[in-house]
Order: sequence, then C-alpha cells, then structure tokens
Amino acid sequence: MTDELNQSALQLPSEIAVSGDAQSELARRAHAEPPHPYRSPFARDAARILHARSFRRLAGKTQVFTRLEGEPPGDHFRSRLTHTLEVAQISRTLANALGLNRELAEALALVHDIGHPPFGHAGEKALDEALQAHGLRFDHNLHALRIVTWFEERYPAFRGLNLTLAVREGIVKHSRDYSAVDHPELSQFFLDQFPPLEAQLIDLADEIAYLTADLDDGLDSGILAVDEVREAVPLFRSLHDNALRAWPAAIPRLTVYEALRSLLNVLVTDLINEVRLRVAALGATTLADIRNAPGRMASLSPAMEETRKTAKSFLYQQLYNSSGMEELHAHAAHVVKSLFGSIMADPSLLPKDHQAQIPSEGLARTVADYIAGMTDTFIEQLWARCGGQ
Repeated sequence: MTDELNQSALQLPSEIAVSGDAQSELARRAHAEPPHPYRSPFARDAARILHARSFRRLAGKTQVFTRLEGEPPGDHFRSRLTHTLEVAQISRTLANALGLNRELAEALALVHDIGHPPFGHAGEKALDEALQAHGLRFDHNLHALRIVTWFEERYPAFRGLNLTLAVREGIVKHSRDYSAVDHPELSQFFLDQFPPLEAQLIDLADEIAYLTADLDDGLDSGILAVDEVREAVPLFRSLHDNALRAWPAAIPRLTVYEALRSLLNVLVTDLINEVRLRVAALGATTLADIRNAPGRMASLSPAMEETRKTAKSFLYQQLYNSSGMEELHAHAAHVVKSLFGSIMADPSLLPKDHQAQIPSEGLARTVADYIAGMTDTFIEQLWARCGGQ
C-alpha cells in the first residue's frame, strides 16, 4: 500500500494527461477509421510505428558510431533502433510515474528518430548543407512527419500510417517550436501552444538516454577512460565512488555499469520531481493549462541541467569530435554530398516511385528524401556503385 501511495503522490492532476478516448480531438486521424475493440488509438499508433519499414531501418543507422576506425562494425554499440527502444522505456517510466498517457508517450518515443538519415548527426548535417545550396533545409522532425503521412505504404485505403493528431503533433513539436509564419503547412498542430507533457517529455528522455548510453559506449570502446569521465562529470564520480565502496571486489567494468545505471536513475527522478514542481507552481490542472503555460513544463532542475550540460560538453569534446570520430564524420559527409550530387546530375538513379515525386516536390527535395531513408550500409553500396571514392 505504501508504494501505491507514493506512486499516487507523484502523479499530476488527471486532466493534464491526454485522453485515450477514441472520440477525442487528439485521437482524430486524417482518414476516419472505426475504433478498435480493445486497443486505444495511441496503442494502435505505437504498433503501426513498430511494424513500419522505416522503423526497422533504424537498426542500420548510426547513433554515434557502429565501428571503430580500421575495425569492422561492432555488435555491442547502440544503433538508432536500440537507442529508440531505450528512449521508449524511459518515456513509459516517466509517463507512468506522472500519471500521463503512457501509450501516447511510448508511441512518440518510438517515432521520435524515424526521420534521421544515415550516419547519425554527421549525415544529417551533410544532407542539410547539400539542400541549402538549393534554398532548402533538412529537418528530421518534419521529415519524420513526411514518412508517417506519405512514404509508408501499408494500407489500401490511404497513404502513410494514418496516425492520430496527438502523435503527428508530437512528431513535429516534441523537441522544438515552429512558427506559423515560417511553417503555415503545420497550422493544424496548434503552433501557438505548447505540446502536451507526453510530447515534451520525449526530448528529455532522449537526452537522458543518449547521455548515459554514449558514456557507456564510449567507455566500452576505449575512446573514453574512466578517470576522464570521473574528472569531467562530478556526479558520475560520486556515483562511481558509491559503487566502489559497495562492491570493492567487483571487476572494474561492473562498478562503471552500476554508476551509469545510478546516473540514469538520478536524471529520471530529477525530471519527474521538477515537472511536478513546475506544474504545481503554475497551478496547472488541465491540458489547456499546460498548452498555454509561459514555457515548457518538462525540464530538469537547474542543478541537474548544469550536470547534463557538463556531461554533454565532455562528450562532444572527447567522443563525438574525437580524432577517430572526426575521420568517420568526414567520410559520412563526403558520401552523402557526393551521392546527392550524383543523383542530382542523373535523376534516373532514383527509384520509379521517387521519380514520380519530382514534379510536386522538386528534384532536390526528392533526392534528399531518398537519401534520408537509406541505412548506412545501403548508402555506402549505392555510393560505390555510382563511382564513389
């Protein structure tokens, strides 16, 4: 009973959560469908995302790295897919603890990275730069919306996955806000309001997942050293000291894993507590209060936010932009830009279904759409076939 009381005390007023009612506005789909007899609209969305081809392709897309310089791909480092599953686990935990709509949070977590191109952030940056030469930009949130509303073809009645309005809004707005002036095509997504908390939490769940996971992969790979992490991230040092005291005879990597597990737990707990404090300070009791708040309610506490920034800065310096990674990033950028140029020069390299998009979308956008859908392996193979060197 004590655990139940503690759980209840953590939860927000029930009207803040997005309703799971199939007749509600946020459960609306672009193409009307009858309600499912035993699944909520958002559980159906999560299943549609999970079974989508674009979701499966995340297994072949880099998160930070999949191999070390001069070595074959490693089996133990995170891919976009395994990272996404970790974000989904954290998001379910957050939503459950706060009394929010867990099924919506899970659907948004599963779809949050579906618009990323191959080669991680290096590939995304290169594709964006290639498009800028044609007066366009690449935004993985907006590309994800294109995927779920058009490129996925699984139903005879409509294009796309026909996801609910809540999930489509969350795809667009979970990590940033868009101006109605700059993006009139997004007007249906309440651009003058903040998204529900279920969507706001995804960005922080993503941050927590990759912060702890990248420390883990960096240490496992040998790119990072434990002493470096201890020096740069005081909270990790404190948690690692706790693990060393509790298990003095444990092999070193197990005390590191224990410290990372504790770090993840501390970050998640802080986020839960900070959201509760901010909602209480606002006096919010409904979803409308969250939408019309002075700012986003999902945030770490100021002290923990400083820890996050410190750890992220360390990762950029010592992992993401380390000497070995810089060479991989340069290769990724070269492959993306070279292949983009080759297809722009010879659009017959596009599959027929993409060629059909050129009259409405323009050649540059169509080429970017094609490249964004590729896995790391496929883009390397196509680049080689196009004479890449």
